[in-house]
Amino acid sequence: MTIRKIARMGHPILRARAKPVTDPAAPEIRALVADMVETMIDANGAGLAAPQVHEGLRVVIFQAPPERVSAGAEGEEAFDHQAPLTVLINPEIEVMGSEMEEGWEGCLSVPGLRGLVPRYKDITYRGYGLDGKPFERRAKGFHARVVQHECDHLDGILYPQRMKDLDKLIFETEVRHWLARQSETA
Repeated sequence: MTIRKIARMGHPILRARAKPVTDPAAPEIRALVADMVETMIDANGAGLAAPQVHEGLRVVIFQAPPERVSAGAEGEEAFDHQAPLTVLINPEIEVMGSEMEEGWEGCLSVPGLRGLVPRYKDITYRGYGLDGKPFERRAKGFHARVVQHECDHLDGILYPQRMKDLDKLIFETEVRHWLARQSETA
């Protein structure tokens, strides 16, 4: 396993549509995924797409651990917020309702920034695992958000492109100042 270099916003690989994987159980895909897991963990990420490690293939990994849930999450937001470490090859997303919600996102390819991004609240995703077998899951809350974020990478989309208001694209180091200003104007 190798920690790979993460492509940053501006690199052409992040703007290209990734190619489908012909054999999800192939040894080279298994090796790529092992490198991606090590890279994601090293970078303290919740997910990683193959294009982010300079591989133009339709492969994503993600996890939605409990500590990633917003403090005070209740009801729909708290539903199914956890997902085990998942490998998703040749993913497809089906939106299960038109309702969206905004949430703060960051990205290993856009380091140091956070943005308020609208995402669908309820999705079903399907694809293949490393064993080559198809699977399907339903996701809401952070789980749904991270799947949509990572799958966007496969189509050359970074989260700032999904934002409605670029005034809500901020440096992580300035969050406390931004929040203080928001409470003053509320």
